Amino acid sequence: MTEVTATAEGDGGGHPRRVPAVAGFARWPADGSPKAEGKALRQRVARSAHAAFEADAGRPGAVAAVEESNRGRIPELTPIRVGRMAATPFAFLRGSAGLMAYDLARTPVTGIGAQICGDAHGANFGLYGDARGALVIDLNDFDETVHGPWEWDLKRLAASLVLAGREAGCDEDSCRRAAQDAAGAYRRTMRLLARLPVLDAWNAIADEELVSHTDAHDLLGTLERVSEKARANTSGRFAARSTEPAEDGGRRFVDAPPVLRRVPDAEAAAVAASLEAYLTTLSEDRLPLLARYAVHDVAFRVVGTGSVGTRSYVVLLLDHRGEPLVLQVKEARPSALVPHLEATGLRTAEVDHEGRRVVLGQKRMQVVSDILLGWTTVDGRPFQVRQFRNRKGSVDPAALSADQIDDYGRMTGALLARAHAHSADPRLISGYCGKNEELDEAVAAFAVAYADRTEADHADLVAAVRSGRVAAELGV
Repeated sequence: MTEVTATAEGDGGGHPRRVPAVAGFARWPADGSPKAEGKALRQRVARSAHAAFEADAGRPGAVAAVEESNRGRIPELTPIRVGRMAATPFAFLRGSAGLMAYDLARTPVTGIGAQICGDAHGANFGLYGDARGALVIDLNDFDETVHGPWEWDLKRLAASLVLAGREAGCDEDSCRRAAQDAAGAYRRTMRLLARLPVLDAWNAIADEELVSHTDAHDLLGTLERVSEKARANTSGRFAARSTEPAEDGGRRFVDAPPVLRRVPDAEAAAVAASLEAYLTTLSEDRLPLLARYAVHDVAFRVVGTGSVGTRSYVVLLLDHRGEPLVLQVKEARPSALVPHLEATGLRTAEVDHEGRRVVLGQKRMQVVSDILLGWTTVDGRPFQVRQFRNRKGSVDPAALSADQIDDYGRMTGALLARAHAHSADPRLISGYCGKNEELDEAVAAFAVAYADRTEADHADLVAAVRSGRVAAELGV
């Protein structure tokens, strides 16, 4: 343990006192300037270099990449996943985080690491309820989260906005502007966070300030409509539509294939039994809450686009009045980014449980997280556990007008910066990003090029479906 010199009152006239430096805390006085260190990185990786993208000769084909990502999933569900990915180029991007990670691993990075979402496309931001029922907007999907390059999240977001804009019928200038403004909002927000006191930066960008901070006023009507729907999107509403009275006076799930289906007794028992281990991953103050609920039923439920084919269950809990709380027990597979991280030079910690990785990654990035987030193991497979239908709502970026998608880009760019600033020093990233628009323009150029590549990948997948090479169930 090293020592630092400090002055304290009551030490006999303000004489220097030796105060031990404590591991895990910053040093005083500080060594160097994070902002200057970030700025110096431009000499090694010019901001304009982030425009670069060219598919290399060894790049997996789109169809091969989809087939590889289906490995280990439930075989009878993979046609649903392929069908959802084949719907549009934006949908293809949503399901191909691993393929994009391959491509990003061959682009320039600064070497600044952060806890990244790993799948920060435009549809992975949304509303959800906090502990008191208020709505929060933030990143809301962390299946791929790892410690990695902050640039990867920003570029995936920017490329997704171009694809979403094209799908919505926006002109090319509007699509490019949405990507550029997302990067600009990220840069400006990181600069703002770098100037704030640490605690203020940690909790920055409250809901009511977000629209004004990002000048996203054209998005207000859409956000209000999404918020109204989110408030009604609860366990109670889901249970009312998806369950029926049981003989013992409780309730049970009703089959609604292929999305919701009942499971054999042994499978249901294994999932229910895993909740005991889940409780040990929660803060102790949550345990009396869950102790007032009884487990009534378990069903299998298909979710998402990239997640289709993984094992995902819903567990019905009822309190003494018969009011429901539904938990989702979702398989946690290794992040699709892991095989591609070595090329970045960033260290990735060993993962002892994939569910724990997802949960801790989520808590590191969000200002407010689900109070019932935890993890467990079912039949030797890792799972994450969370509330299901916790007043969740999301904006479909592919349904926005040109002025709205630009607003949405700025809002999501700001949210992404705030999320990264929890694990990376905003002074360091801000020092690199700078004041001018050089980085914004480069990220937008990359986004347009990558959107073009994704459209070609999507066309390859559609052709494979039509030829019968790949089975797909469309419209599910």
